[in-house]
Amino acid sequence: MVFDLDEYALPVEYRRLGGTGLELSSIGLGCGNFGGIGSAPELFGRGENEAEAFAIMDRAAATGINFFDTAASYGGGRSESWIGNWRRKREAPVLLSTKVFWSVTGDPADQGLSRDRIVRELEGSLSRLQADRVEMYLTHEPDPETPIEETLRALDELVGAGKVGAIGVSNVDGEQLEEALAASDRHGLARFGWVQNEYSLLRREPERDVLPLCAREGLGFTPFSPLCGGWLTGKYTRSHAFPDDSRMALRGEPYSDLVNESTFRGLERFQAAAVERGVEPAELAIAWVSSHPQVTSVIVGPRRSEQLDAALNAVEIRLSEQERDELAELFA
Repeated sequence: MVFDLDEYALPVEYRRLGGTGLELSSIGLGCGNFGGIGSAPELFGRGENEAEAFAIMDRAAATGINFFDTAASYGGGRSESWIGNWRRKREAPVLLSTKVFWSVTGDPADQGLSRDRIVRELEGSLSRLQADRVEMYLTHEPDPETPIEETLRALDELVGAGKVGAIGVSNVDGEQLEEALAASDRHGLARFGWVQNEYSLLRREPERDVLPLCAREGLGFTPFSPLCGGWLTGKYTRSHAFPDDSRMALRGEPYSDLVNESTFRGLERFQAAAVERGVEPAELAIAWVSSHPQVTSVIVGPRRSEQLDAALNAVEIRLSEQERDELAELFA
């Protein structure tokens, strides 16, 4: 199958990823639900099957999404493998992003960012992706057991070998990011070109230090979980149990702090604001993230191909800084 993008009126726009030279669609496809629910070993084999993953990737590519994000550990390697199978059968201009830290097998002893492990894990990722090179490679988590200089030297080596195009960093705070950038500058090593952290109306921690640092250093920002595990879609209410196939039912621990009266009051106000604008809550939530001037591409992780529509519709919603502030105040 060949995707002729000229046949489509593409809603997405393309934005430069910091100083990497890459241009990403303003919506990125998160592939963490392919063959599992993220990196959780107990959920390997859950999530979407390969046929469902193909349908989601087909829909994404047809609408101009050119940025697919995965990780070695997603679904115990299934996510990367299925993306590789899809790319072998399709001709689509897709930029691949994958990550290293967690174990592919679920072995807690096999994780981290040592030099040898990074080199070994990249070879595994390239094999599953059926690729000689990956455009974007990120550290998935900070590794307190490995000096940042060792990690950066390994990544620099892979960039120099042509196996990695650009390097990024995920799930870091401002202090960790600043330390890494300083180490790169001090030793003349490849620099992180962007940050990938959780960011949404219910998770605004990046505003405190990471986003200002990205602006100051010219880094891109590719936030994930703009819907905060489904909380900003309207599916969770105080009077109903969590749906069986929802993120809260399958892996709700990261969001357990949201189960309180304050959150539900904010959600009710937010849903009313969406109705007033004539849009779905999910569309407005994604638009709020995408409208931040530092955001390059918002990573969404649909469970079905039609769920991409909310993200694509969100691209059409333009929010001013004042409108973003007003929506944030709904949760104050």
